[in-house]
Amino acid sequence: MPHILINNAGIDSKPNGDADQNAPFEDYPQKYWDEVIDTNLTGVMLTTQVIGSKMAEPGRGSIIMVGSMYGLVSPNQALYAYREARDGKPFIKAISYAASKSGLVNMTRYLATYWAKKGVRVNLVTFGGVRTGSFDKEFIDAFLERVPMGRQAEIEEFGPIVHFLGSDASTYMTGANLVLDGGFTAW
Repeated sequence: MPHILINNAGIDSKPNGDADQNAPFEDYPQKYWDEVIDTNLTGVMLTTQVIGSKMAEPGRGSIIMVGSMYGLVSPNQALYAYREARDGKPFIKAISYAASKSGLVNMTRYLATYWAKKGVRVNLVTFGGVRTGSFDKEFIDAFLERVPMGRQAEIEEFGPIVHFLGSDASTYMTGANLVLDGGFTAW
């Protein structure tokens, strides 16, 4: 029987992709909404339904949802203004990613209370910006101005929190949201 499930599914609109993926809300195509919601929420729900049910049978398990700071706060469109200045066309961070990641917050709470008496814990880890080298310097500079710690997370900083949630060190924790974002959502 499975003991740990890490729901790390997630897609977002591509900054350099089809312009419609980052269209203003009034013109945002439903096909991109569906694509993101299907992966980030429906896929997580279906996976959790199958694996979580298997965990509930013997009465033990830890489900770790992986969220985003944009599940707690709306994307700050000012972070993306440099793209319009550079490219001459507007860039809007789409609604679908934030909507899907905020859905994980309540999915976590729902499942935590639903399976609590069956010994399955469900918690959420909300990550902020991670240093990957795949973002424009203008974006990173604007982003870091809004992070109290003044830096992005290193990938290695996430492993210990996921390990904690999957271990017996967190057996009395369910329905929690651990935020690792350098303080971005504190302002």
